[in-house]
Amino acid sequence: MKKSLSLTWISACTFILAVFFAVAAVEAKVSAEEAKKLTDGTLTPFGADPKGNEDGTIPPWTGGITEWPAGYTKGMRHVDPFPGDPVLFTITAANASEYMDKLSAGQLAMFQRYPNTWKMNVYPTRRSASYPQRIYDFAIQNATTAELAEGGNGVLNAAESIPFPIPKNGMECIWNHLMRFRNHTILREYASVAPTSTGAYTVMTVREQILLPYNAPGATVATIDNKLILFLQEVTAPARLAGQILLVHETLDQIREPRSAWTYNPGQRRVRLAPQIAYDNPGTASDGQRTSDQLDMYNGAPDRYDWTLVGKKEMYIPYNAYKLHSDRYKISDIIQAGHVNPDLLRYELHRVWVVEANLKAGTRHIYAKRVFHLDEDTWSIVVADNYDARLEIWRPQENHQISYYDMPLFGTTMEVVCDLQNGRYVALGMTNEGLTWSFEEDFPLEMFTPAQLRRMGRR
Repeated sequence: MKKSLSLTWISACTFILAVFFAVAAVEAKVSAEEAKKLTDGTLTPFGADPKGNEDGTIPPWTGGITEWPAGYTKGMRHVDPFPGDPVLFTITAANASEYMDKLSAGQLAMFQRYPNTWKMNVYPTRRSASYPQRIYDFAIQNATTAELAEGGNGVLNAAESIPFPIPKNGMECIWNHLMRFRNHTILREYASVAPTSTGAYTVMTVREQILLPYNAPGATVATIDNKLILFLQEVTAPARLAGQILLVHETLDQIREPRSAWTYNPGQRRVRLAPQIAYDNPGTASDGQRTSDQLDMYNGAPDRYDWTLVGKKEMYIPYNAYKLHSDRYKISDIIQAGHVNPDLLRYELHRVWVVEANLKAGTRHIYAKRVFHLDEDTWSIVVADNYDARLEIWRPQENHQISYYDMPLFGTTMEVVCDLQNGRYVALGMTNEGLTWSFEEDFPLEMFTPAQLRRMGRR
């Protein structure tokens, strides 16, 4: 059984090198002439370089996975399309200096913090990401129409897909991440753990229902009423936490209309406004090991940082994490003291956009500096380095993803935030033990209301 995207992209020019632009209040749209690069083979529809690199370690992009792997039928847990891929080499504390130019500061810090146990197994690079044809079409269309709202706190004149396939500054890159295609509905049930420094942990399970109005067929920025994401989360285990519910209305322009959030506490049996669910307040199901804006690597209003597009580079990043996605392994196989089991992780060499965020004067956040690395084929943040007030690396963060090729889209199967100071971390998104993601649900708008929280709480 197969699905085709009807995409054929011819290799053409050299890949995009580093570019430096300051963020302006409103950026000019890409010209029609420049946008032709997205259709003539110079760039992919998402603005990536379709060619491989000079030494052949990054292959050309040919549309990603366009056929379902042998043995897969819709509804099954996603099987690994590359089961025979060998480990090409392993980066350890002993040889990490040889790969410094292709590692982030946070990755290097992990080798310093855990010299005897941390490693990175590097596999052949597979540019496996693929999306519906309409998502590519709208990315091309958005290139000549989309622009930043005043102050960069929103996006105008875009529809369905990433707004800036040919970005001119760091804020446009971040908006590509925030508005990338993840389907217009998601139902996910996953496990989250925050082990102690000795590796002891309690499994917390979470059920989330997510509506993404902007990604719905036919949607535009003008039609979504400033609602980017509607998010309903319920803790289902352990028993002492079960029944806690969080509702979030994520707005596109959070300066014009701030994010709204409500919580239901089963002990109090009350729905309360929760304005603290934003920025650097502790994230749910994390035991204080990540901030609210670290879910999905980065979310929320970009107004507290100055954003700089540093450029583009080749880098070893987590990719095609089908071992983590597999039900052959249990949570206990993944979780170890200090960090997750590196034998179950897969790293590949890809090109990434590098965006640096520095805290604005007069604003506050526990992270004074953040460096984000965005995969060129998906615009998803795959690696993030978070610095403390002393500008020392504090919490490196990774996004382990797979191709959900039956949709098709590229998305998370586990996120990890490590704390180099206390030796702890949080891992969330695990679906190994009977949990799963679904993109087939149909959620009505009335599901995402405070009244629905009350009804759920009374059950």
